[in-house]
Amino acid sequence: MRVLVVQNYEGTGLGQVGEALAEVEAVIDQCNAHLGDALPADAGGHDAMVMLGGGQNARDDAHSPYFPALLELARDFVEKDKAVLGICLGGQLLARAFGGHNRIGGSTEFGWHGITLTDEAQDDLVFSDLPQRFPIFQWHDDTFTLPEDAVRLAGSSVTGNQAFRIGRAGYGIQFHFEADRPLVRQWSDAFAETIARRHPDWPERHEVEAARDGPDADAAGLALARAWVAAI
Repeated sequence: MRVLVVQNYEGTGLGQVGEALAEVEAVIDQCNAHLGDALPADAGGHDAMVMLGGGQNARDDAHSPYFPALLELARDFVEKDKAVLGICLGGQLLARAFGGHNRIGGSTEFGWHGITLTDEAQDDLVFSDLPQRFPIFQWHDDTFTLPEDAVRLAGSSVTGNQAFRIGRAGYGIQFHFEADRPLVRQWSDAFAETIARRHPDWPERHEVEAARDGPDADAAGLALARAWVAAI
């Protein structure tokens, strides 16, 4: 199994998705698109693609001029019945690729928050074995409308569209299910100045939320990662 991983921002990472891919001995080709690495011309050389998160918004082609090519590549994967996973910004980009509208701002969530699955998720290839409600780590300000043919799979009290499926195995997921407690701690250290400007109470909240919600969030996130890998 060969998986293309598109990095959109420095210091992100696969987290629990990487763990699930390692379990099946997948070969990972990392494309640091944000640093100028060229994207593949099409989906022919890979079985699946992961698009990671980032601090830019999904319409910011001026800052990230490779976005239009990435959207084309995502469409090619889905149209060839290959699995795609877009996380946070990656999910917003997948929505844009299939005609969804990106809404910039007005949907801020940071820290561990509750997710509720839709009725459609109960029969979904990837989401069906998850609890109907679980906590998960969030870090975003933007949201999106669903593409016309998408199946809505999850929402939260702040952000109605938290997960969707397009085609057989194209998944756009707003929440950071890949981020287990060690990765959240890593991000908290690496992006401490950025977080402090927006969420100055995070040092106090972090430990409380990690203890309360971290175990269930980590378990749900790893189950979701393994289920998506099994769908490849």
